[in-house]
Amino acid sequence: MTIIRMIITNVLTAFYQPFWFALLLSVLFMYAYKKCGGIKKAAGEWTAWFKSSGLFRRMFFLVFYTALILFRTLLNRSIWLNPLSNVIGYWGLHNDEGALITECIENFILFIPYTILLLCAFGDRLLADKESGAVNVKFVRTVWISLKFTFIFSFAIEFLQLIFMLGTWQLSDLVYNTLGGTAGGIIYWICYKIRRK
Repeated sequence: MTIIRMIITNVLTAFYQPFWFALLLSVLFMYAYKKCGGIKKAAGEWTAWFKSSGLFRRMFFLVFYTALILFRTLLNRSIWLNPLSNVIGYWGLHNDEGALITECIENFILFIPYTILLLCAFGDRLLADKESGAVNVKFVRTVWISLKFTFIFSFAIEFLQLIFMLGTWQLSDLVYNTLGGTAGGIIYWICYKIRRK
């Protein structure tokens, strides 16, 4: 009976883990297929858009990197029985047993490219002055936008991990992700200023 229960659990988990990814991929594929009238035509139109539009390329890389983050943080996780087992998280390079862990560094580094790609794709809108509409990339505004958007995205990931029991909700993950995204905003600001000179 134990073997049958284990087989059923493993089979259901194998279907559950990639379910939302497979559903999203199927919807997008069928939309492109129906909208463009076939796979060859859809691939040709996509390639033409990619070659001709800088905004399309920037958005593609943002969506691609966001999908990588979601796959790593949500879709490729096993179910946890208690997602609130370690709410505070790990703040250093060693866990409670003294074993070396690198989660804090990984979480920090993971969100640096996300914010850079976000600002490259939508910096004109996000950093525009509300009154004049002109883009004015100021340091404080860039850091604030980076912090805000990374915090919201990271909080959404942690919340979904909690709801779907895919990992543990950890305050340290939220902080390190947000710090990494803020660092990405600072890097974007520095590169923007260098490029403008």
